[in-house]
Amino acid sequence: MSAVGESRPTVIVTGAGNGLGAEIATAAARSGWFVGVLDADAEAAESRAAAIGSAAVALVADTTDETAMNIALDRFGEAAGCTAPVALVCNAGIVRFGPLLDISVADWRTVTNVNLTGTFVAARSVARRMVAEQQAGSIVAITSMNGVAPGPNAGAYGATKAAIARLTQQMALEWGQFGIRVNAVAPGLIDAGMSEPIYSDPDIRERRAQRVPLGRLGTAGDVAGAVLFLLSDEAAYITGTELLVDGGVTMSVIATLPRPLSVDTVGTGDR
Repeated sequence: MSAVGESRPTVIVTGAGNGLGAEIATAAARSGWFVGVLDADAEAAESRAAAIGSAAVALVADTTDETAMNIALDRFGEAAGCTAPVALVCNAGIVRFGPLLDISVADWRTVTNVNLTGTFVAARSVARRMVAEQQAGSIVAITSMNGVAPGPNAGAYGATKAAIARLTQQMALEWGQFGIRVNAVAPGLIDAGMSEPIYSDPDIRERRAQRVPLGRLGTAGDVAGAVLFLLSDEAAYITGTELLVDGGVTMSVIATLPRPLSVDTVGTGDR
């Protein structure tokens, strides 16, 4: 095993060329991990890995392609000096916005394939090596608050994220016997990644921030911190869970509805 494999833990982050994945990969490197920056876009992967420096290697693969994933894993093993990474973050995903009455079946299938099938293929490809080589590992899948509470005109996105949450539980259940933990992180209103076009409008940005109980939009760093926690030894007895990183917005629906002040008077009403 090379000095890299001996001196620091290893993690692969899918969809790490841009957005949330890039921040997760960068944060992992800062925290002492050797990172595989995996993306279908070779230029994006190379750019992000170069920005991180010697703690990263660029990997190119379509996560829905099992052969391509295994080639990327071999490449990572050569660079990191290990047969299997210690951890995997399944972040790669896409969205095709539009009302369900209007979106094409082609777009539905594309989102389902990348988000759900891609998560499965990437996770299983890595898990097989974890089982064969180390009988241990940690996997974190990125879901979404849209998989917990649907958003309008999100097409297949919310359905795939809800499915990934259940897939996370399925993998945790089946792979726990091999020492592999599997969890999910569900970002809320995050000012990064695929949501950047939404927050380019200052008015929308402010109105959305006001709806969050913590009073602000989330950052890519907020998500990365949650991911790194679940990958860490501090989360050694956590598996099969979905951690909402949403500032409380998902639970706050009732708080946004109008209500008469009279019902909030202390000491009144039936018990």
